[in-house]
Amino acid sequence: MGALSGVKVVEFAGIGPGPFCCMLLADMGAEVIRVDRAMNVGNDLYDPKYNSLLRGRKNLALDLKNPDGVEAALKLCERADILIEGFRPGVMERLGLGPDVCLKRNPKLVYGRMTGWGQTGPLAQAAGHDINYISLTGALHSIGRPGEKPVPPLNLVGDFGGGALYLAMGMLAALVEAQRSGKGQVVDAAMTDGATSLMAMFYGFTASGMWQEPHGTNMLDGGAHFYDTYETKDGKWISIGSIEPQFYAILREKAGLTDSLWDAQMDRAKWPEMKKKIEEVFKTKTRDEWCEIMEGTDICFAPVLSIKEAINHPHNKARETIVEIDGVAQPNVAPRFSRTESKIQGPAPVIGEHTESALKDWGFSDGDVEGLKKAEAI
Repeated sequence: MGALSGVKVVEFAGIGPGPFCCMLLADMGAEVIRVDRAMNVGNDLYDPKYNSLLRGRKNLALDLKNPDGVEAALKLCERADILIEGFRPGVMERLGLGPDVCLKRNPKLVYGRMTGWGQTGPLAQAAGHDINYISLTGALHSIGRPGEKPVPPLNLVGDFGGGALYLAMGMLAALVEAQRSGKGQVVDAAMTDGATSLMAMFYGFTASGMWQEPHGTNMLDGGAHFYDTYETKDGKWISIGSIEPQFYAILREKAGLTDSLWDAQMDRAKWPEMKKKIEEVFKTKTRDEWCEIMEGTDICFAPVLSIKEAINHPHNKARETIVEIDGVAQPNVAPRFSRTESKIQGPAPVIGEHTESALKDWGFSDGDVEGLKKAEAI
């Protein structure tokens, strides 16, 4: 049984960080039901087995514009420990499912709200995506090569790092507190807040003068010759992170960097020259040849793998980091628990797949379900 076994979660269908957060909770044993729109039944955009973010929970469809559908949703909230929604501020209130209403029905409910800009502030009602949210934090501005435009780090920093993970941490903290106090609360998880929090170290570096503009000229953004990616002879890539002197010494030994130039590891003025020279060195061998020389040493080295390559790397295979569900390779559970083992509870369902069974599992009688059918709420 997972660490969250017995925790019941109602997820109002959204995209990105909300589903990812619920995937993590389900992997850790929580019972998650995803409430989708009844109008979307039969209209899955693609086969859900390819959307691992939706794995491990049941899916029911309700018409939330129907008073009976809203009442059904409120009854689910009465039985839940956690509610998660990712609409713009005010949408849940207009549906009759705002925190005041839900907490009145269930005073211990943890009400998680996932947005880009947050529930308040001048941009709270504006549309946006990950790339916009991290633009306001300093994170996007900090990623890129000198003289080139900022590079979007996929949607890892806003949606998943600054969004879903902070939502999960906040809700679980609120759940622990609710078990002590008997009182639930609202968790306002904004990607702008979370992504800014992720940048804490770099705000400190900036204040101290250690972090300088333009981007791509600092130690951790690819400016240093000992912390970057390099192309190999066969057009593939490797990564080097030899920050500490003892690791840098092994890099010099294995790469044949014997010239006195390499003694000045932390001389920023010499980094551009050293980068050009080490680029030439790494192009003398293939990626596999460099792996033979460096992988597993204390250089802090790794080959840069594609997703398809990562599936078959010996380390990932040994730890079963990537598993196959219904023929689809996907990340396994994380983190790992020594006693309360997490596991993937099942593949992603189609919209409305469990409407009747999920309602009955959560305390609705056969008559209740028939009533919802007659009212066209399901």
